[in-house]
Amino acid sequence: MLKGLLLDFGSVISKSLFERHQITEEALGLEKGTLKWQGPFDPESDDLWMSMQRDEITERQYWGTRAKQIGELLGHQNWSMLDLLRSMGGETDYSKVLRPQAVRTIELVKKAGLKVGILSNEIELFTGKKFVDNLPFLDHLDSFYDATHSDILKPDPRAYAGAMENFNLKPNEVLFVDDQLRNIMGGMKFGLRTFHFDITEPDACYDYILQVLKVKNNPTIL
Repeated sequence: MLKGLLLDFGSVISKSLFERHQITEEALGLEKGTLKWQGPFDPESDDLWMSMQRDEITERQYWGTRAKQIGELLGHQNWSMLDLLRSMGGETDYSKVLRPQAVRTIELVKKAGLKVGILSNEIELFTGKKFVDNLPFLDHLDSFYDATHSDILKPDPRAYAGAMENFNLKPNEVLFVDDQLRNIMGGMKFGLRTFHFDITEPDACYDYILQVLKVKNNPTIL
């Protein structure tokens, strides 16, 4: 029986920047349609994304490059993801950043008596400490592992071990959810139950997660 849920943050709990192109363009005063890269929504049009999928570059390098490119459009040099997100006003406006399905799922899973945690490679690196410290569901988390402070990143088995420390559960009692296949493979090797999150279908994915955890149809929760 599954007793815990371990979630990636970027694109799983938060909306991806691909989904927020219009918000980004409006916030930064860019012409509509300026940002053409679409990642998993149109892989063939995004050579850099495909390079990441082939493990030629890391996810940090992908987003670092995209942030730098957007900064250069505005006349700024060497923008980081933190620079980009702060300029978009995403530092405190969670309604524009977090998936409502994720927030609700975390609440339902906790009410069902299961454990919930986050395993992220760079949440504070990309969003800043203020954003992390004020996450609306922070008090619900039994485990919070952010490789910003350790530089031990998924799919390194030590990252999964770090996230599991506070769970006091066996790996096969925890469902790990991530949108990157390399991280899913790492989780499988560690012994976790896994689900590869499709960011193009967030509703279906979170519906499936609740079903697997046997939470959705629990009348005491809904």
